[in-house]
Amino acid sequence: MEKRFEYLETKLIYQEKTIEDLNDVVTKQQGQIDDLLKKLLAIEEHTKLILPSIIRSRDEESPPPHY
Repeated sequence: MEKRFEYLETKLIYQEKTIEDLNDVVTKQQGQIDDLLKKLLAIEEHTKLILPSIIRSRDEESPPPHY
């Protein structure tokens, strides 16, 4: 009976450590996701600002050289 309790206690300790490690990983990944989302939104805003200056209407475009 004593060995069984030791086994269960040991298993519980390993499970708690695993849960803590997984929580650390998830927390770190969420921080990375938040940072990437901020960067993506900034890129989208920047693209919206410069896009009109890059894209011309069909009337302004000259035909490709093979025409």
